[in-house]
Amino acid sequence: MINKDFFQALDALEKEKRIEQQQFIDALETGLAVAYKKENGKAKSVMVALNPQRSEIKIYAYQTVVEEVEDEEKQISLQDAKAIKNSYKVGDIVKEELSPKLFSRIAAQTAKQVIIQRNNEIQKELIKDEMNNKEGEIVKGIVRRVENDTVYLEMAGTQLEGVMLPSEQIRGEKYNVNDVINVYVKSVRTNQRGSTQVMVSRASNGFVKKLFEMEVPEIKANLVNIKRIVREAGYRTKMAVYAEDSSIDAVGSCIGQKGMRINSVVQELGGEKIDIIGYSQDMGEYISRALSPAKVIAVMLNPEEKSAKAIVEDDKLSLAIGKSGQNVRLAAKLTEWKIDVKPYSSLAGSDINNIGE
Repeated sequence: MINKDFFQALDALEKEKRIEQQQFIDALETGLAVAYKKENGKAKSVMVALNPQRSEIKIYAYQTVVEEVEDEEKQISLQDAKAIKNSYKVGDIVKEELSPKLFSRIAAQTAKQVIIQRNNEIQKELIKDEMNNKEGEIVKGIVRRVENDTVYLEMAGTQLEGVMLPSEQIRGEKYNVNDVINVYVKSVRTNQRGSTQVMVSRASNGFVKKLFEMEVPEIKANLVNIKRIVREAGYRTKMAVYAEDSSIDAVGSCIGQKGMRINSVVQELGGEKIDIIGYSQDMGEYISRALSPAKVIAVMLNPEEKSAKAIVEDDKLSLAIGKSGQNVRLAAKLTEWKIDVKPYSSLAGSDINNIGE
C-alpha cells in the first residue's frame, strides 16, 4: 500500500492536533484487527509497519507460537506453525502480510470507524490534559445555554463544556447565548455520562487574584504579594497586599496611575467595589486599614480572644459597618479577628483616656 497523501495527513495530525504517530498506529492496528475478524470470522492480532521514506504501509496478522494455545487471537500451536514453516519454534512470531484488497468495503469501514473514534478519544484526552494545566487560570468561554440558572459554556479553542453554577456567578450579572466571557477554571471533572466538564467561576477569590496578576506587573514579578482576598461577589472585595521592598508602594501598584489598573478589574467585575489594603503585622493598624473606606480613630485589641474594638466618628459608623454589616464582616474575614465597631460617643471616660494615651 503506497499513499503519499496518507503520510502527509499523518504529519498534519501530529503537528496540528498533537497526536503522535504511535498513537495513530495503535488506533490503526485496533481498527484493522476488528476489520480482519469481521472479514474472516476469526480474530488475530494486527501489526502495522510504516515506512514514511517510501510512503509504504505494511499490515501483518501475527500470532505467537506456543505449546498449548490459550488465546486463539494471539497464539498459534507449535504444530500448526510448523505446518507453515518447519523452522518455527516456541516463542517465534508467525506473521502473515495482508493486502488491503483482502478487506471488504464493510470491513474497511469498520476499521475507519474505530480509527476515527480512537483519534477523537486521543484528542479529547489531550484537550482535557491541557485544561487540567489551566486550573487556577482565567480562560474564555462562550455561553451556549442557561438552564435553571446554571450557565453552560463552550471553552474557547476546545470541545469541552464549561459549567458555571449559580453560586459561582457574580450576583446581578446576566449571561446571554453567544456571550464571550472570562472565567476562572476551578477544576476539571468527568460527569456521570463520562463526558469531561470544566467547572468555572466568576465569583471566586481566585478570579480576582488572577485579574490583578494580569493587570499588575509587580504582582506577576512577585514584587508585590497578595496576602489575602475576601469577597462577596457583585458587592465588595477586600484584598490585602504587601511588598518586601519598602521602596515599592504595594497599594499604589495595584491601583495604578489615575486608578487605571484597579478600574480595569472593577470593569471586568461589573462595578464591584474593591478595597486595596496594605497588610501590616501591627494588628491594630491592619484592622484599621481593613475597615476602609471608613477612617478609624483607634483600635483596642484583645489578643487572647482575637477580638478588637474599632472606634470611629459617630457620623462614620454606618460607613464602617457597611450595608447589612458587609464592610465590617469582610474586614473580620480579612484580618481573621472579630471586630466590633463603636462610635466615639459610646466610650466611657476611661476608654477615652486610653485612646489619648
